[in-house]
Amino acid sequence: MEIPVYTLDAFTNLPFKGNPAAVCPLLHELNEDLYHKIAAEMNLSETAFITLINPADTFTSGKRFRLRWFTPTTEVDLCGHATLASAAVLFQYKNNVNPTLVFETRSGALAVSKKKEGYIMDFPLNPPTKEDHNDFKDIIEAIVGNHPIQEVCFSRDTKKLMIRLPDSCERSLLTSLKVDPVALLNSDSSGRVRGVIVTMKGSPDCKPGFDFYSRYFAPWCGIPEDPVCGSAHTVLGGYWSKKLGKKKMLAYQCSSRGGELELEVRDDGRINIAGEVTAVLQGVIRL
Repeated sequence: MEIPVYTLDAFTNLPFKGNPAAVCPLLHELNEDLYHKIAAEMNLSETAFITLINPADTFTSGKRFRLRWFTPTTEVDLCGHATLASAAVLFQYKNNVNPTLVFETRSGALAVSKKKEGYIMDFPLNPPTKEDHNDFKDIIEAIVGNHPIQEVCFSRDTKKLMIRLPDSCERSLLTSLKVDPVALLNSDSSGRVRGVIVTMKGSPDCKPGFDFYSRYFAPWCGIPEDPVCGSAHTVLGGYWSKKLGKKKMLAYQCSSRGGELELEVRDDGRINIAGEVTAVLQGVIRL
């Protein structure tokens, strides 16, 4: 059996920046064990598998597809950058004729549309609620050490904890954080947290005018640090929209690779997440 595979860098227009995802278009479903083995072999934060829903469709003509995402260790409910990459494969390599594609996923139907540069994803909004710092003190210490924090919030739907640094902090504090994934993993074994976002207010007056910055860590899912995480921005978007009084925002995830996300919080309880994609590899998995 031969399975086509593509590697694309999402939320960037440059190779080797943004967040790399592997994408495998499949003519039929694989057995569960094989999904996990391929994702472990690719060893990226996510490997996406696209399958046809209607047997009469092709990757060129179809409008709706099934989409699943796997980290090197587990299947996840929602992934932004691999959804962006999957749409790019269908539009760029399969020459899909439709302006909008819909993916059936564990998080419901997710639409992706072409824009002038890049793509726009229609995602659920997962605004977090404020929490007591002391309820997560071990995780906070593992992430930021003794640095001060301004606020702690938690999204129960995504199991993502959000730690906000004070506005007085320089961006260099966020970029210089050195997080030990083993220590972070050991800081909570209850299963209530699956990922931690660290964020701070941006500098909208400085070009290109980012409204907020973030980094994201998820060792519980086999991802020490996710370079640019779309699903984390379903949490961040709702939070910062209220804090800043803005519906449209420009965000930057300042991992070592870095990536830009355009956000628009909608009145219907969803969020548009837009970004560019750069393809870097095309190959075949032979089994």
